[in-house]
Amino acid sequence: MQAERKPAPAKKKASPRAGSAPKAPPHAEAKEPASAQSAPAGAGQRSLIEDFDALSEYLVEITGKSQEVIKDFFTKTPSGLKMTGGETTADPLNVGEAFQEMMRGLAADPGTVLQRQFQLWGDYAKMMANLSRKMAGEAAPPAIEPEPGDKRFVHPAWRENPMLDFVKQSYLTYAKWLKGTVAQLDHMDEHEKRRAEFYTQQFLDAIAPSNFPVLNPEVVEATLESKGENILKGIRNLLEDLDRGDGQLSIRQADLDFFKLGENVATTPGKVVFQNPIFQLIQYDPVTDEVAKRPLLIFPPWINKFYILDLQPSNSFIKWMVEQGRTVFVVSWVNPGPELAHKSFQDYIHEGLYEALDAVKQATGEAEVDAIGYCIGGTMLATALALMAKRKDKRIRSATFFTAQADFAEAGDLLLFVDDAQLEAIAKQMDAAGGVLEGRAMANTFNMLRSNDLIWQFVIDNYMKGKDPARFDLLFWNSDATRMPKNVHLFYLREFYKNNALAKGEMIIDGERLDLGDVDIPIFMQAGETDHIAPHNSVYRTAKLFASKGNDKVLYMLAGSGHIAGVVNHPAKKKYHHSINEALPASLDEWKAKASRHPGSWWPYWIEWLNKVSPGKVPARRPGDGALPVIEDAPGSYVKVKA
Repeated sequence: MQAERKPAPAKKKASPRAGSAPKAPPHAEAKEPASAQSAPAGAGQRSLIEDFDALSEYLVEITGKSQEVIKDFFTKTPSGLKMTGGETTADPLNVGEAFQEMMRGLAADPGTVLQRQFQLWGDYAKMMANLSRKMAGEAAPPAIEPEPGDKRFVHPAWRENPMLDFVKQSYLTYAKWLKGTVAQLDHMDEHEKRRAEFYTQQFLDAIAPSNFPVLNPEVVEATLESKGENILKGIRNLLEDLDRGDGQLSIRQADLDFFKLGENVATTPGKVVFQNPIFQLIQYDPVTDEVAKRPLLIFPPWINKFYILDLQPSNSFIKWMVEQGRTVFVVSWVNPGPELAHKSFQDYIHEGLYEALDAVKQATGEAEVDAIGYCIGGTMLATALALMAKRKDKRIRSATFFTAQADFAEAGDLLLFVDDAQLEAIAKQMDAAGGVLEGRAMANTFNMLRSNDLIWQFVIDNYMKGKDPARFDLLFWNSDATRMPKNVHLFYLREFYKNNALAKGEMIIDGERLDLGDVDIPIFMQAGETDHIAPHNSVYRTAKLFASKGNDKVLYMLAGSGHIAGVVNHPAKKKYHHSINEALPASLDEWKAKASRHPGSWWPYWIEWLNKVSPGKVPARRPGDGALPVIEDAPGSYVKVKA
């Protein structure tokens, strides 16, 4: 039932923005509004009061409509919000957990906190003096500025409105003090301290003034302009996301109804030519008369779906590779349910990687391939290469790694989630879900690593501004999470992240003790400068492991941007940059010091490398020409299974 609309109040006319000049572009220099220069003292304040008076009227009116929306939701959902495992929570964004972790850290070293308290008082005193000068009409520079790239305070009102500027500077001052205090804590081990720092940042991100509707000038503008309709729509968005998540907040980052696999994403023509319980193998149609002799076999991560490499024709890595004259095969991992809970990491090597190699040989007649491993797909590929080296298996003749780690000593903030207590909690969570990790759980973890961009910005846009989710292919893919079998995921977290067993030479698979130094094929390691999932220093350590026994065919390349944009960067976009140094010195700093930086995508540099290590041409191969019949059109059915 739709709430009855009432006439909008006509008592007062709302100005475009409370207490500030007409809206300027983010890069515009903040200037005092001309009207403020000539208006009598207090005029700006009266305008502010009038706008918020109008805002309050809109809020009163919209409250009645909101009650109707909520009543309608619970009428359609009489059982209410059902939580997984029968649990309910009033803290869907885990702010309370972040606060508790932060307070535990501060309680561990009260002496440092007390000492630092005096510094905070001094900082606030300077800020108050600065505000007094500004209110008196003096040109007082801000006591503190947001960090470069912080998009939360780009609206001009955060500078031009004295009270908003004070709120902003108070928050930034407190945030700087709190992070500095936690960094100085001494009575904690390194892991506990890093957890305290991480959750302190989560807490600070949550309490930013931009997250409060009445303080956020963009939300105030939207409310005044729409007469509160944005709030009503935001409530609907919130309820829909709670319903879609079975009571857990599942924030939509993109328009989930607009994108259709095989229609406007994952559209490169191809066929599924093989499948087993854990993957489908896609072979793509050629567009050149001749192709490279060796097929190219790609192992994407099973944490996400493969079509990150085939979003749109204009940014598809797969389409570009087909155009470069390569016979491209891609593994499309199953979205596993409880029936596959027993599968192990070794199964993913044997039934995944090995069977994919066998299938490529059946499809093309070629016994040797060039391989690519992306993220955890690269971790599996590295492990398999070490095992294959032990057994003199030479089916993979070159390997390229996209932001993939095999040495996890410096694996970033994800290390915070793999102590014994965390692993036990994850195991219980998977048991409750039938032996799989729900895709949403891992997605939430990744989102926490960039909470301002991947959580709070969407809270503001979806629930406060009432915006429709964007039609953005990358964010649609990011929302299309997959499940993981319990045994596979626990092995990955425990043996790689926690124990770093492969890097230490302690990992045993099929009775073989693995050593990456045994791998003696050309290796190309791609890393991203701002990657928060596979940090580029961690990828460099992995490159050094491959070169540890004299393999001089290991190449490390550093791309601009992060875990996704650093990989998916079509040359036609002319974006970012990449750095090249064909030597592999002892440290990453030495590598950077002698690296040459080049504009644009790294793909042309890499394909030139691949053509050198993988020569030879044959007539183009089409799906179904070999011993494997076509099963169905790409992108196949496995990728369409929702978590």
